[in-house]
Amino acid sequence: MSAVYVVSDCWTMTRRELAHWARQPVQVLVGLVFPVMMLLMFGYLVGGGRGVEGEYVDFLVPGMLTLTMVFGLEGTMTAVTQDLNKGVIDRFRSMPMADGAVLVGRSAADMLQSTAGLLLMAGVGYAIGWRAHGGFGAFVGALGLLLLLRFAMLWMGIFLAMVAGRAEMVQAVQILVWPIGFLSNAFASPASMPGWLASVVEWNPMSATATAVRDLFGNPGGEPGHVMAAVVWPVVLFAVFFPLAVGRFRRLSG
Repeated sequence: MSAVYVVSDCWTMTRRELAHWARQPVQVLVGLVFPVMMLLMFGYLVGGGRGVEGEYVDFLVPGMLTLTMVFGLEGTMTAVTQDLNKGVIDRFRSMPMADGAVLVGRSAADMLQSTAGLLLMAGVGYAIGWRAHGGFGAFVGALGLLLLLRFAMLWMGIFLAMVAGRAEMVQAVQILVWPIGFLSNAFASPASMPGWLASVVEWNPMSATATAVRDLFGNPGGEPGHVMAAVVWPVVLFAVFFPLAVGRFRRLSG
């Protein structure tokens, strides 16, 4: 099978996912607005900033950007389980198309939506007073680290969705995603936490990304040397879940 044929199939599946946006605008809008609501809630209603030096909003926004990349996992799982239950994936597998084009299309559409959400969040953060002080190159690098985390998480979501098989099971995974998100340094500095809890938070892959992007943005809570960890963690997650997802996909109708 030629590379042109594979790319064509993957683009066809990507366009299929993008077409769903036009038919389900409310779902897309909710996915974009929910993180913004959380940012405003923590920034204005809940407050916080224990152990944070400097403006809390400068600490909070990078943490919320990171959290948004993790919480997108549920949307990925829901879309995949819906296709499974409707028999859509089985029909695509019976057609003469490149193996894995369905998964590539799903991931490409998810990354486009994640990029849009990231830019929206950054714009809202700027509107409420957040500023990046690290320069344009560092800003782009920080966005790249955030999208790398999202890319790894979406392949985790694709695999878990195929294991779960039903949309109802997404709720069980959702219960696990929230502790992962909140057991991080997204909202507070580990310095303000008990020693055992701080250790758990610092080992959270999400905390590595949040710390690295804060450093690149020139915001409070950033520490030099975390960029490597912010790259290694997503690469490890991708290396584990990508082959698992592809293998599971091949066995669906086997």
